[in-house]
Amino acid sequence: MWRGLTARTVVASGLLALVVGSAFAVLLTSVTQLRADDRRALRAQEVLVTANHLERLVVDMETGQRGYLLTGREELLQPWEAAGASFGDEARTLEQLVADNPEQQARAERIAAEGDAYLRDYSVPLVAQARRDRSAVRTLPEVEEGRRRVDVLRAEFDQFLATERRLAEARQDGSEAAANRAVFAAVAGLAGSVLFVVVFAGYLHRVIVAPVRQVAATAGRLAAGDLGSRLPERGVGEVGVLQRSFNAMAGSLEQGRDALAASRARVVAAGDQARRRIERDLHDGTQQRLVSLILALRAAEAAVPPGSPELRKQLSRAVDGLSDALEELRELSRGIHPAILSEGGLRPALRALARRSAVPVDLAVDVPARLPEQVEVGAYYVVSEALANAAKHADASVVEVEARLAAGRLHLSVRDDGTGGADPGRGSGLVGLADRVHALGGTLSVTSPVGSGTTLVVDLPATER
Repeated sequence: MWRGLTARTVVASGLLALVVGSAFAVLLTSVTQLRADDRRALRAQEVLVTANHLERLVVDMETGQRGYLLTGREELLQPWEAAGASFGDEARTLEQLVADNPEQQARAERIAAEGDAYLRDYSVPLVAQARRDRSAVRTLPEVEEGRRRVDVLRAEFDQFLATERRLAEARQDGSEAAANRAVFAAVAGLAGSVLFVVVFAGYLHRVIVAPVRQVAATAGRLAAGDLGSRLPERGVGEVGVLQRSFNAMAGSLEQGRDALAASRARVVAAGDQARRRIERDLHDGTQQRLVSLILALRAAEAAVPPGSPELRKQLSRAVDGLSDALEELRELSRGIHPAILSEGGLRPALRALARRSAVPVDLAVDVPARLPEQVEVGAYYVVSEALANAAKHADASVVEVEARLAAGRLHLSVRDDGTGGADPGRGSGLVGLADRVHALGGTLSVTSPVGSGTTLVVDLPATER
């Protein structure tokens, strides 16, 4: 079953679906990864913004504190107070943003812890002490401690930001790789699909379209009468079955045609034999009896006494009537099967037809030897029927008859200069002639344009069948 076209089409369609589906799967996966990378990139931006803002808060705390310690101006503590109030919330936000990365989350927690320690253990006590005695903190070691703590925080921020930038670069590389995979999948899927469709279309043309065209061409030749046409039985699946069935049908048609031709030939041969038998019976039986009766009546007429003139007249009329009947019978027997054809062949038989024709005949016969009997009989009746039609229907002034033997075939043509318009389907006798010619394996064609005469062309094999 897997050798059939249906199964192969299903398999090919499945392969095409697999190629397209694989390409779309890779494309969909790449698009999903790109969307995830976009979300991570947005979060990375937010992380960087939050980290930078948190670092700025540390800087604001340190500069506001230092400015107050140097000048004693309370307004310089406003950035310090705002930064201290916001630092905790910003630090927790940063921890939440990097919760999916343990390393960055640990750094964010250290930044938050060190920043809280800086405020709680150093900056707030130092500002409180400076408010009580500003001159006492200008030379305290705590000032240097503040610088050290800020440097530690800044180092943590530098590491955090550097790590986040590396992660962003890695994400960017992953996004570019995913984009390249998506482009490759789309191009490869499209190219593979087009290539597969082209290959499959070529395969379908080779195994379906071309054989079907061949079937159509062979069917046309079969319809034109070439029943020997056959198809090569190399088709795949159902096409092979079609080819074998077509050849079987053509073989059956050819056998039927041969059987029909043989049957028609037997019918024609039987008819000719019956004609010869009837002609022989008429010639040897009825005609001879009529001749004997005529002679007997002539003798009786001669023996009538001179005193019986009336009886002599009656016998004379009877003799004349029998003579007319004998002549009509002879003419009838010539139409049934002319003895001259059997005795002398086609050339003298055609000459006899030309002499008896009601229309002048220009006869040209080039048949140097006797032909098979059925061929001579067929040719004789073709010419006889054509001459009868020319006399009855064509209103012709002359008829040209040509018969010649060439390459084992007898070629006959009968042309008249009459009115034309002959139609073989209107019972002109041409249908019977066509049947006889075809039964002998020959061909017959009629050309009869209105007003231009009629031409009858016959081609017969001059061999025994």
